[in-house]
Amino acid sequence: MEIKGKIVLVLGAVKGIGKGIGLALASEGAKLVLTRHDWEDAFVSMENDFLSATADHMIIEADLRCIEDVEKLAVVIERKYGCLDILINNIERGGWPTVHGKYSEDQWDLEIETTLKAKQWVFTSVFPLLKKSREAVVINISSIAGIVGRSGPAALVFNDGYAAANRGISILTETWARMGAPNIRVNEIMLGIFDSRHAGETRGWREVLTQEEKQSLIDHTLLNRTGRIEDVVKTCLFLIKDAPYMTGSVLRLDGGYVLAGEKVPPMPKGIV
Repeated sequence: MEIKGKIVLVLGAVKGIGKGIGLALASEGAKLVLTRHDWEDAFVSMENDFLSATADHMIIEADLRCIEDVEKLAVVIERKYGCLDILINNIERGGWPTVHGKYSEDQWDLEIETTLKAKQWVFTSVFPLLKKSREAVVINISSIAGIVGRSGPAALVFNDGYAAANRGISILTETWARMGAPNIRVNEIMLGIFDSRHAGETRGWREVLTQEEKQSLIDHTLLNRTGRIEDVVKTCLFLIKDAPYMTGSVLRLDGGYVLAGEKVPPMPKGIV
């Protein structure tokens, strides 16, 4: 799929992974609709970076947990462009056990509403616009929390609500792939421990985790490092440009975190 001229909606583009994906698509010539809500201290930087990218773009402030805001977002896209070609469904809120401790009701609701509910309502609202595209792509961004839950070293960074919400995303990916076929491809990138989510660029990593705890997460990753924004960007571009026969799939981008929990022993001699 050629990206130049395509209409793209990138959620959570104010910084981190969403911003990285947005800038990469800008460099490919896409027309961008970018959302932001919190992290107001990063608003000016976001504006400057997308202006520097000289891309056709507009920034919309929307609380994606609010159905009314989501529906207004869809109306804006329809009025300006008439259709939508690419949806980067990148929005989440994960409460760290080492930061937030025991759950409160508000924290649980925030994680479920942001990580799962918002994705559902955005897709539902823009689905008619995606159907107007000759070929469309949806990419859901999720986490291996949906596989490992609050266990092992990941228990430091993945809360139960966050894990439950991320397991639900894969069900949405499969359902939407069926709904969108054959003209809308829907795939999912399941992230491991990434710098802008649970590692180096986060307050929890810098101020809360001990050096030993940080190392435990790295040691549990086969590639012995945390993920970087460019890792996600390259995977997104692959799914959009070079995977025309892929839909309903989950790409686990975790550096081998899930696999590293098991060791491969030496081959036994056997008895034959």
